[in-house]
Amino acid sequence: MKSTLSRSKPSRSKGPLKSPALSQKLIVFEIGKLVVAFPIERVYKIINRTPVHSSGLSYTGITQIDGREITVVDLHQRLFGAPSQDDGQTQGYLVIVQSIQNEFFSIPTANTPTLMAVPLSRMRTLPEAYRRSDTLEIASHVAMISHAEQEMTIFLLDVNRLI
Repeated sequence: MKSTLSRSKPSRSKGPLKSPALSQKLIVFEIGKLVVAFPIERVYKIINRTPVHSSGLSYTGITQIDGREITVVDLHQRLFGAPSQDDGQTQGYLVIVQSIQNEFFSIPTANTPTLMAVPLSRMRTLPEAYRRSDTLEIASHVAMISHAEQEMTIFLLDVNRLI
């Protein structure tokens, strides 16, 4: 399995030699009580939520953005088996991500996504056995970081496993 993590460029300061700060920039947001993220390289853009058309029987729907139809993946329904509580079809945001096959998906979220630089030393690959046995099979890595004086667990999602 190829890792989606990348190294940030080391600074070119003329001071004493220091190890480069290795981090991954992530777009972080909440789905229910989980904190999830995508690598910034996979995020096409973030927009205000648009109406989603769906039968309601599965976790997928469709919306039109920039003149094209985009598959909407309701992660709350995918992970927890129930649609998110914020059924207001135009409240919140859509995080639009692009797979390595250049397919676009949008993920609805009620709260504003945040850009975070997470040190690679704080990230761990999730074991395949865990991924096969949990609803979080769409997560590839987990990071434990301190944020606002609290420990935060972030699950890094794999765009190619959304559907």
